[in-house]
Amino acid sequence: MKNPRPAVKNPKKLKGKNLLLILSGSIAAYKSGDVIKELREAGAKVTCVLTKGAQEFVTPLTLRAVSGQPVYGEFFAADTPYDVIHTSLAEESDAVLIAPASANFIARLAAGMADDLASCIVLATRKPVIVVPAMNDQMYYHTLTQKNLATLREVGYEIVDPIQGDLVCGRTAMGHISDTKAILEVVARCAGKK
Repeated sequence: MKNPRPAVKNPKKLKGKNLLLILSGSIAAYKSGDVIKELREAGAKVTCVLTKGAQEFVTPLTLRAVSGQPVYGEFFAADTPYDVIHTSLAEESDAVLIAPASANFIARLAAGMADDLASCIVLATRKPVIVVPAMNDQMYYHTLTQKNLATLREVGYEIVDPIQGDLVCGRTAMGHISDTKAILEVVARCAGKK
């Protein structure tokens, strides 16, 4: 029996692109598998970097299985193939995607901090940086978080705004990570920039 609907082929919008996915400490990190799957189906190679907070929500083993690539988290790991890991990862990537971006990580980026592998990569890259906030609505709407996001926009980072959705506190409100399709669209647009 023939399938009544032909399969829709996923266009390879990201064919040949190297993407660096930074995950920070947010419950939304559980959605990273879906994001990685969509990016790979669009043709991208995805390398993941975890902050310490992200490691509380997802494991390097899980991300390595989904991405098919090594996963990094430690600045001074002995098993890295790079002499200088933060600049090497920054230079070989076509774009840096931070999803989820917690309020803490956003604040550290806005302050120009470079105290772990993930924040050093962001400072070292000259490629597009895409920030995907995910947090409690009160944290998201806080004046300081909004000021930090404005600072990131001013320096040229793309922000994929959160959406209204179910939050871990039990409320339905703004702060839920944007849907995967919206994230993919922004990444596809930005990864082609030189």
